[in-house]
Amino acid sequence: YSREPGDQWPETKWRFHRMLSNPPFGVTWGGKDGYEKEARKLERTRYQAGMPRVNDGALLFLQTMLAKMAPVAQGGSRIAIIFNGSPLSNGDCGSGESEIRRWILEHDWLDAIVMLPDQLFYNTGIFTYVWLLRNDKPLSHQGRVMLIDARRQFEKEPKSFGNKRNRITDTHRAWIEARYRDGWAEGYADEQVKIFARESFAYHKVSVVFWQTDEHDQPAIVTEPYQKTFSAANLKKEQEFHASDLSFRVRLMVKGEEKTVAFTVTSKDNAAKKFKEALAGADETLAVEWTHRHYVQDDEYIPHGEDIAAFLTREIAKPIIRWEETRKDGKPILGYEILPNKYFYRYQPPRPAKELLAEFWRLEKDAEKMLEGLTQ
Repeated sequence: YSREPGDQWPETKWRFHRMLSNPPFGVTWGGKDGYEKEARKLERTRYQAGMPRVNDGALLFLQTMLAKMAPVAQGGSRIAIIFNGSPLSNGDCGSGESEIRRWILEHDWLDAIVMLPDQLFYNTGIFTYVWLLRNDKPLSHQGRVMLIDARRQFEKEPKSFGNKRNRITDTHRAWIEARYRDGWAEGYADEQVKIFARESFAYHKVSVVFWQTDEHDQPAIVTEPYQKTFSAANLKKEQEFHASDLSFRVRLMVKGEEKTVAFTVTSKDNAAKKFKEALAGADETLAVEWTHRHYVQDDEYIPHGEDIAAFLTREIAKPIIRWEETRKDGKPILGYEILPNKYFYRYQPPRPAKELLAEFWRLEKDAEKMLEGLTQ
């Protein structure tokens, strides 16, 4: 057994003008059976944008290629790589995947994505996507990304080969090439081609706390069992989150006798001190009930360019206590995701009930005939 030797073309010595890759889908790169030890050595250089989750190394392949791009002054580089859907949107704002997409888009390297038909590969029937990247974009491409919907550009295989039931011919390849070549022109119109500003894929992830209201649309107060571990540390967290009075009723065992203690913690109290005073001498905590403002904490995903405060006021329509963007190194950051299916979605109205009923009765009659044939 000989372990695969890995990359033999270090970017410190080698740069390339054209690069193509069909990396394996969903390959684990972490753990003892992967290449995590080797990959982590490059975390501050080749993989400086971020590390994806260890069960999918697709974006490591892409970063490896980007690291080997020839400078624009030396002719620049163009890259084509085929992915499944995971690199488009896996990972939340601030995750390794989102940070890699952010790095690529903010450097303006992503030129186009081609959506391919399904059932093109022997071992999987999934849809796949070709990413086209370059560091030498002409002026008409700069700050923009083209999406091409080529999902209908295929013909059936004469004979299925495992999951491979479709194939792309030269005619289909020419169709894709023509749209990539001509689609950048001003006024070009084709339903299968869309061009977006790179910022269109960016979003703010905002953690927002708002005040739930009751049936009279008044700020709600709720009394309920305390489900977390009742500790001084958790009490301090509740105090910081609610920033208002919290009332507790605690059933305790003290020297073999059951006892109930009630106390209130205000936003100005020392929560740890209050906790210790209330539970002094207790052998065991039996149950805790607390009364507090009914706050709801949720995450909102807001398109880049929207006024965050206005969006929250409009969409939540509840009294907002506070909100905060996802941060990295103390600064707000944007998340990035690309959702081609969303951009090319076509609404198809449901079939009328009359048609569905007629189809049902036709199938019913066909089934009756089949049963008659079995009994004869």
